[in-house]
Amino acid sequence: MDPLPAWLFDPQTLHARGLVTGSSVGRNSAWFFTCADTPMVLRHYWRGGIVARFARDVYVWTGRERTRPFREWRLMAELRRRGLPVPAPVAARAVRTGPGYRADLVTATIPGAAPLDERIHAGMAGTRTWHRVGVAIRQCHEAGAFHADLNVRNILLDDRDQPWLIDWDQGQLKRPDPGWQQANLDRLRRSIAKDPTVEAAAQGGWEALMDGYGRG
Repeated sequence: MDPLPAWLFDPQTLHARGLVTGSSVGRNSAWFFTCADTPMVLRHYWRGGIVARFARDVYVWTGRERTRPFREWRLMAELRRRGLPVPAPVAARAVRTGPGYRADLVTATIPGAAPLDERIHAGMAGTRTWHRVGVAIRQCHEAGAFHADLNVRNILLDDRDQPWLIDWDQGQLKRPDPGWQQANLDRLRRSIAKDPTVEAAAQGGWEALMDGYGRG
């Protein structure tokens, strides 16, 4: 893992140097920037649920190699080695503060990528797109790649309409099994149902996705 200057993990410094090209907001905030002519994205780790009320971004330190960014970095590197559709990990950082730590991860940006739900809202996700998403998920499942939060925001489509799975925090490599694989698909289906526009598109799209998954 090649080290990067510490300031590349600081959104304020990236802004001050004019490197930021965009950002996304929400619990999984991310900053898009360019360094050495390479588009990258910086993601800070934030807690969710009730724990976030007391420690928004601090995790318990149990050793560097067991921190969330280093585990995610290693998993993504292995998935890339296996030829799976995941972004290239660039660098990880865990800053220890007493018994806890804060963390960041930098990955390569996927050219022209947008989340699946945004493509659906823009009317740019036809049957072929849904089918390709199903194939990509099946490829990951057959390799034993378990995604802990498979949803419409964590599936990106690039400028060639190829799907990519992002945000592998707490993901794992497991023995392929119909149990967790179906649970993964169910989680994705529930995320689709939360958005009326996406749910309407899924009336025909989900069948195409499952067809792609079956043929993957």
